[in-house]
Amino acid sequence: MQKDTDQVLQSVSLCKYNNLVHASSFAHRSELRKAKRIVVKLGSAVVTRGDECGLALGRLASIVEQVAMLQNQGREMMIVTSGAVAFGKQRLRHEILLSQSVRQALHSGNSQHKEMSVPVLDARACAAAGQSGLMALYEAMFTQYSICTAQVLVTNLDFQNDKKRQNLNSTLQELLCMNIVPIINTNDAVVAPPEPNSDLQGVNVISIKDNDSLAARLAVEMKADLLIALSDVEGLYSSPPGTDDAKLIDIFYLGDQQSITYGTKSRVGIGGMEAKVKAALWALEGGTSVIIANGTNPKVTGQVITDIVEGKKVGTFFSELKPAGPSVEEQTIMARNSGRILASLKPAQRSEIVFHLAELLTERKDEILAANKLDMENAVRAGHLPSAMLKRLSLSSSKLNSLAKGMHQIAVAAQDQVGRVVRRTRVAQSLELEQVTVPIGVLLVIFEARPDCLPQVSSLAIASGNALLLKGGKEAANTNRVLHQLTQESLSLQGVREAVQMVNTHEEVEDLCRLDKMIDLIIPRGSSQLVQDIQHAANGIPVLGHSEGICHIYVDSDASVDKVIKIVRDSKCDYPAACNAMETLLIHRDILRTPMFDRIIEMLRSERVKIHSGPRLASFMTFCPSVARSLRREYGDLECCLEVVDSVLEAVEHIHKFGSSHTDVIITENKETAEQFLQQLDSACVFWNTSSRFADGYRFGLGAEVGISTAHIHARGPVGLEGLLTTKWILRGDGHTVADFSESGSMEYLHENLPV
Repeated sequence: MQKDTDQVLQSVSLCKYNNLVHASSFAHRSELRKAKRIVVKLGSAVVTRGDECGLALGRLASIVEQVAMLQNQGREMMIVTSGAVAFGKQRLRHEILLSQSVRQALHSGNSQHKEMSVPVLDARACAAAGQSGLMALYEAMFTQYSICTAQVLVTNLDFQNDKKRQNLNSTLQELLCMNIVPIINTNDAVVAPPEPNSDLQGVNVISIKDNDSLAARLAVEMKADLLIALSDVEGLYSSPPGTDDAKLIDIFYLGDQQSITYGTKSRVGIGGMEAKVKAALWALEGGTSVIIANGTNPKVTGQVITDIVEGKKVGTFFSELKPAGPSVEEQTIMARNSGRILASLKPAQRSEIVFHLAELLTERKDEILAANKLDMENAVRAGHLPSAMLKRLSLSSSKLNSLAKGMHQIAVAAQDQVGRVVRRTRVAQSLELEQVTVPIGVLLVIFEARPDCLPQVSSLAIASGNALLLKGGKEAANTNRVLHQLTQESLSLQGVREAVQMVNTHEEVEDLCRLDKMIDLIIPRGSSQLVQDIQHAANGIPVLGHSEGICHIYVDSDASVDKVIKIVRDSKCDYPAACNAMETLLIHRDILRTPMFDRIIEMLRSERVKIHSGPRLASFMTFCPSVARSLRREYGDLECCLEVVDSVLEAVEHIHKFGSSHTDVIITENKETAEQFLQQLDSACVFWNTSSRFADGYRFGLGAEVGISTAHIHARGPVGLEGLLTTKWILRGDGHTVADFSESGSMEYLHENLPV
């Protein structure tokens, strides 16, 4: 027993020691995950109902759940809460109305009853009546998560008097060390009305006139890592929310105060956004990071606090360090503006940019390869990249030469793609309609450790007149930086340097996907997990890509054994990490126990390919390889699944069920069987007697690809220049109106197709 007591005392002493040290505020949102001590301030608009009488119990329960979750993770949570006045007002009104109804009942002999009215209630009386009930509610809610709470009421004097401030600090430290959540509020039952302009007069002087000030003062006093101030707005706006030019500010830096126009206060409370900003900046200068966010939105309330602590882009983040470069939002605006100029250039001018970039790849190859060597050395030293990823990361002179050749193809194709008339129709006399190709707008391409993707995608974006945001893998940071510099150098030839932007900030992929009003298309290049994450995170932005590359080869009973061995070896063994590599080999049942089957197995084993048996194959054989855990799996390595089917129709059904609509192949000498496979199979790429590795933009003559799409949209398979274009309609008339074509009008629709 004594030993346990000593351990508790030692833990408390260590807790006190750790609280003596307080680092400066976090510079980036991603660092908020490290926050150990957190103050959550609940504004009046968050805690109270819309009628201002009583509490918003649903919101409060959700907030308590999130705070409890963080507390149980080992963090130290404190809550600064409003709500006592609203809770007390509800109770007092109920008591007054009940008392009046009793008096009316006692005087029921009167022929007329006066209508009951509730007098104006004093806020201090409401606070006195509501404080105990509010605390009881918090205690009941936190008890559900096995967490104890403690009530702390403070006034301005508790901070102005050194002895009282020390006592307050000591009390809160003891509570935190005992894993108790302090619930703090101003003692509104006795507090004096706030003096005008008395708040935040210096680092060591602060008037506790509202809970924003209290939370800031408390956070600095307790050396909190993070202050989360929840209100009824999404965060800080550049001008009052609801106005046309209002823009939510993602990050607010010290010194930006002059750029803000404040609106009115919320429906309840005595603070306001100006008070919140002042309190936030005061806390920031004291070393505490601050987030102002919305705690009333039902779509986000359930995870607003935990999302903030996870570093997600929620609300306004206050930061002391303003980065040297532009924010990602500013980069997107710059890209869009330059992209519109790029789209208006003549085709020959866009081609010139691409030609120049291709030349720079060979002229400056020493600089590129030196940067790539540094990335390779760092990756090998880190030791976390598999061999397949290292191969993708590596560049060579031959690879740069191939890139340059592909970009020359793109430059030539750019001559007649943008602005091409797809359809021309004479609607009526002197009224002609055209459908023409135009760029999509702003593209966001997210790619992993594959630097050759950067010049490929940049060339396609430039040739198609699209603005481009690039987010590359950190493993290729040095190579990407050099390649992006060469890209902007080429764009400078036509004065559109900013059309291609490299995102180098600490923005998470999920944060980029939330720029739905600024980005028109997201193209992920990388693992299936990356694609799936982006498709899940995309906030209404279309995503062009494939989640998996589960490619099949079906070996028909009429197949040539030599072609089978050659094609299967190339499809599986040449580059097993590629998305167009074979993952499942389907063989016709008639091939089992034949020399062809033996040669296939022998070749795969000689190439060190690990074979997994499908369930039907396992049922036919006494001794077989291990049964595949799933028939829908992308191995991405020297592994594959081997399965048996009875016919080409069964092969098609198997691929439709377990494939990913990427690339699928039939090997047969029977033309009718091949045509049946080609026509009935619904995949982006369907091949006959060729390797699946041909599913590539360069091999298709596209010069390069931005990715491979398996979606049923306008672009499927390898997506090149044409896949980055959409269309718009242009109507040229001579004073025509719709009224001219009414029943009484003299004009008629012609809809005469004209040559393009």
